[in-house]
Amino acid sequence: MNSVQFLGYATFIYLAATFLYVALAIFRIERLGLFATIFTIIGVLVNSIGIGWRWVESYQLGIGYIPLTNMYESLVFFAWSIAIVYLVIEYIYKTKFFGSYVVPFAFLAMAYATFSAEFSKDIKPLLPALQSNWLAAHVITCFIGYAAFAIACGLGILYLIRINSEGKGGESRASEATKPKLEQLDIIIYKMIIFGFLWLTAGIITGAVWANSAWGTYWSWDPKETWSLITWFIYALALHARYTRGWDGARMAWAALVGFLSVVFTYYGVNFLLSGLHSYGG
Repeated sequence: MNSVQFLGYATFIYLAATFLYVALAIFRIERLGLFATIFTIIGVLVNSIGIGWRWVESYQLGIGYIPLTNMYESLVFFAWSIAIVYLVIEYIYKTKFFGSYVVPFAFLAMAYATFSAEFSKDIKPLLPALQSNWLAAHVITCFIGYAAFAIACGLGILYLIRINSEGKGGESRASEATKPKLEQLDIIIYKMIIFGFLWLTAGIITGAVWANSAWGTYWSWDPKETWSLITWFIYALALHARYTRGWDGARMAWAALVGFLSVVFTYYGVNFLLSGLHSYGG
């Protein structure tokens, strides 16, 4: 067994956690929530060991790099980041009802990494541009931000479902299953956007420093850089509207959805649809 096969187990563990969180939302049996959290924690542990294992494998092959350099490795880290940040939220707010809208993102990232044939999972020597100490700083900061945006998107979907459900007849069974109040959801979405925005800002800054050391310029308007800036502005405008115009509730939920669509295109679409200095990411 190698690290890729081992990480495949994390995919099915996150899937089990997803089913348990969804079952909790439907049947409202508290024990299901406990098992869902346990499976998520196990998934994080397996995910962590798999990342470390792949790191060790790279040294065994005489390459020795932190496994964050290609689409497969970044998806694995993306899933790990989502699960970690979600568990922190679950612990802080003492509710497990968010899980059915958040943990599926971790599962989908791992499933795509595990089963997709679009990209290689082999450990290969790094391109010169990737042989930098700024690699880890840039990727880690970006993907913690992406994870926060994914969670904001999931909770935004929950928020919109809640207001739609209540608008059609008060507290339906579906809304009872999603116990957190709308005000609490709005606050968490807002905090996740701020948290993600700060990390994305750090990611863009570290990326600029890295670009200068690799290509001799801090900014070259490469498609990945351009779309990162577009994504940054989407969230910046949402936060600005919150401060100056009082945007909250459904508006912030929609902003979380639109922003995450931009994140997905920045992360995935640019790598496969647009050529540029970051094309190695695919």
